Amino acid sequence: MAAEHNATEYIKHHLAFNQTASGFHLDTFWVGLILGFLFVGIFAMVARKATSGVPGKLQNFVELIVEMVDSQVKDAFHAKSKVIGPLALTIFCWVFVMNAMDFLPVDLLPTIAQAIGHYGFGMAPEDVKLRVVPTADVNQTFALSISVMFCIIGFSIKAKGLGGWIKEVFTAPFHAESIGMKIALLLPNFVMQMVELIAKPISLSLRLFGNMYAGELIFILIALLPWWINWVLGAPWAIFHILIVTLQAFVFMMLTIVYLSLAVEDH
Repeated sequence: MAAEHNATEYIKHHLAFNQTASGFHLDTFWVGLILGFLFVGIFAMVARKATSGVPGKLQNFVELIVEMVDSQVKDAFHAKSKVIGPLALTIFCWVFVMNAMDFLPVDLLPTIAQAIGHYGFGMAPEDVKLRVVPTADVNQTFALSISVMFCIIGFSIKAKGLGGWIKEVFTAPFHAESIGMKIALLLPNFVMQMVELIAKPISLSLRLFGNMYAGELIFILIALLPWWINWVLGAPWAIFHILIVTLQAFVFMMLTIVYLSLAVEDH
């Protein structure tokens, strides 16, 4: 019973957020912000030091990512936009580095945070909480997907004009010839458009959150096992998780490109 209690407390502690009294998740915000600046800083440094000769390993790696994203944008987005390329690159890289925090040992950063809190601020170790995978927080994934939703609306208005966008909201997907039927279909069309619009950020956020939360939970459960079983199970799962982390970032980017492509096209 004591072991079961300790295991339960261990899981609860690792799944608890460092949050304010109002419920704002400080760890999700700061880890995500730091990783975002880290990604931008590395890419900016490579861009400033880029050479037309034989590239270094880091430049070669960055160019590989940029070319991959650029090819996906060209294949899926058929309109002209100076924003879509940088946006897709930012989404892929930022989501990837946030997902990749799952590769760190489960107790590494929380233990460091507990030591800082205890010796630096006199806090009890059990009161110091830190979750290091921002995308395992549904608030973060919803914030990302809602931002994509606003981009969808913005791209659509820019391509069709405000009047054209409003007209599409009330006249598609159901069309009619007579005035009476057009008026009758205003509400059904509006409801269908809103359902489609709202479903996109919900599916984006929950897909990313579900995969990363499950991966984080599995790593926590593996950490509870004896060290030799931990290594036997942890290493294969970490290798397999590389695919999940990369795939989820790629899927989030691709769906965003596809949604924005659909936003600029007429029904």
